[in-house]
Amino acid sequence: MEMPTPNAAVLNKKSHIVRRLSKVLPRESVISEEHETRAYECDALTAYRCSPMIAVLPENTQQVSDILRICHEEGVPVVPRGSGTSLAGGAMPTADCVILGVAKLNDVLETDYDNRLIRVQSGRTNLSVSDAVEENGFFYAPDPSSQLACAIAGNIAMNSGGAHCLKYGVTTNNLMGVTMVMMDGEVVEIGGSHLDSAGLDLLGLICGSEGQLGVVTEATLRILHKPVGARPILIAFDENEVAGACVADIIKAGVLPVAMEFMDRLCIETSENFAKAGYPNAEALLIIEVEGSELEIEEQLTKIISIAEKHNPVELRQSNSPEESAKIWLGRKSAFGAIGQISDYMCLDGTIPVSELPFVLRRIGEISKQYGLRVGNVFHAGDGNMHPLILFDANKSGDLELCEKMGAEILRLCVEVGGCLTGEHGVGVEKRDLMFDQYSHADIEAQLNIKDVFDPKWLLNGAKVFPLIATEDRRAA
Repeated sequence: MEMPTPNAAVLNKKSHIVRRLSKVLPRESVISEEHETRAYECDALTAYRCSPMIAVLPENTQQVSDILRICHEEGVPVVPRGSGTSLAGGAMPTADCVILGVAKLNDVLETDYDNRLIRVQSGRTNLSVSDAVEENGFFYAPDPSSQLACAIAGNIAMNSGGAHCLKYGVTTNNLMGVTMVMMDGEVVEIGGSHLDSAGLDLLGLICGSEGQLGVVTEATLRILHKPVGARPILIAFDENEVAGACVADIIKAGVLPVAMEFMDRLCIETSENFAKAGYPNAEALLIIEVEGSELEIEEQLTKIISIAEKHNPVELRQSNSPEESAKIWLGRKSAFGAIGQISDYMCLDGTIPVSELPFVLRRIGEISKQYGLRVGNVFHAGDGNMHPLILFDANKSGDLELCEKMGAEILRLCVEVGGCLTGEHGVGVEKRDLMFDQYSHADIEAQLNIKDVFDPKWLLNGAKVFPLIATEDRRAA
């Protein structure tokens, strides 16, 4: 299909914005040619694509301030972008917007081991934060599956977690302060190197705001001493619901592993074919990791094994070496890529009470049969953060729409049992029309009022998070 040719007014406006941006940025940091902007047409939710008008790659806070000031004066929408690993369309552009990518903001600015903190530019990748302090015996706890690529900026925007969030918490529990640029170009400091800030908890407001309130350019993060040791255990079951009940019983007993991960048969088999991790033939698999001194590890594993044996596992395997530990984790870390080799899929991100795991897993199986689409379950079982992978054929007419309808039903199920629409992926465009399933109109209006305060013109990522019908008047103003 032939694309429509932009009219003269649109081209003139684009040229004008490019000229203004080129005065505050190196010319190579302003990307405006159509074949180049296409690289920013989507994030990891690839089902929807739209090339931005312009993309810019600043290198410091002042350049970000200049960009936002210009866009504010010109009334141009801005979509902040970390590494583009969002699975909810959080960084998907609109045709009239400027994509503000933070990839060049990747320096370590300060490391303070005495106070256990590190200050970095927000484009630095998650894993490289731990790499910067590893030699001194420290690490940064949040570890999303995309940690090799995802940026701290995106982690803050979506309040990302990871496999080890059960013990260490998600991004908000490890974020101490930010430097943030408002839409009009004003630079503000929120939080900092101290434990808690006086007054309103603005840091808690920023973390998880999906780039709607400002652009974070620097972050002060909590770093922790590496544990003395850690050991995973692999437990296999012949029913999903039994594995879910085992998880609930472990949490109920007061045991706090550092990680509890769940995989069902589809994910087990697909990951095994891909990674050759030596996984057993089973319907469900739990990977549970504990840490501490050798005595602490043995005590925790003894309790976990005692609980698991009451659920008649088909296999129970402890790691006895770093190599065995790496192999136990290999399949879990490879799960998303392995599924991607066999099918298109949509990765959901609902959160439920752990006690509801057996029921929700059974209902997901029933919903899968109802829609005729396979589901692979792989998720952070300890905190109830579900990641059902719905397999579909992107080349088959109607399959994507069927997949979305099924995904919406699963997410509504999460809300119905006392959970919520998202644990760490954010709302983005994927779940915005489901927000009224979780929040009342008054709740939504209160959130919109906060957006009004920070971004009165609604220029920052304004088409995300909230149902479009609820924001139409504000975006049109």
